[in-house]
Amino acid sequence: MLKSFISVIVSLFVFATVFAQNTKEPVVQISTNYGIIKVKLYNETPVHRDNFLKMVKEGKYEETDFYRVINTFIIQGGEVKDGGNMKTLPAEIIPGKYHKRGALAAARGDDLVNPEKESSPCEFYIVVGKVYEYDLMDRIGDRIGYKFNEEQKKVYSTTGGAPHLDGGYTVFGEVIAGMDVVDKIASTPVNGETPMEVISVKMKVIE
Repeated sequence: MLKSFISVIVSLFVFATVFAQNTKEPVVQISTNYGIIKVKLYNETPVHRDNFLKMVKEGKYEETDFYRVINTFIIQGGEVKDGGNMKTLPAEIIPGKYHKRGALAAARGDDLVNPEKESSPCEFYIVVGKVYEYDLMDRIGDRIGYKFNEEQKKVYSTTGGAPHLDGGYTVFGEVIAGMDVVDKIASTPVNGETPMEVISVKMKVIE
């Protein structure tokens, strides 16, 4: 009887350990000449999560940079050499994963050529965003055909983000450290949307 009880306890412990490992969100470190950014990847968007991890582990981002910078909006990178030959990813637009400040999302082609909202397999952006008045959120939602919940309205009216992108792009992670670095990059001098200096990128999986 005691052996059976111990066996059950051990089995439960093993199951709990495996479950915890499977639900842990991976963390990627993005090193730039402005500092280090750490992002976690959502398990709720497994296709984008696994693709991003694969790209990082294969060193695809090692010779890339943040090539598009729009202050109070986004910083964008991931323009890899063979990106044009890669297959697009199916959209994973998940309720509750939205364009708050610090969100990590996948770039994609225009609706006219990409009505399914499929994502680029390599290009991504981090939301810098700005604060919107709470009373404007419903009007923004009406314009883009999207209904914001109370949490989104509160976040967009306090910490900010890019609400007009919700429902249109896959958000697959968020910044957990180094948002000050994102802000520095967003504030760099630009020619149009192109930084005046190269903002180099190196990545590695750290968790």
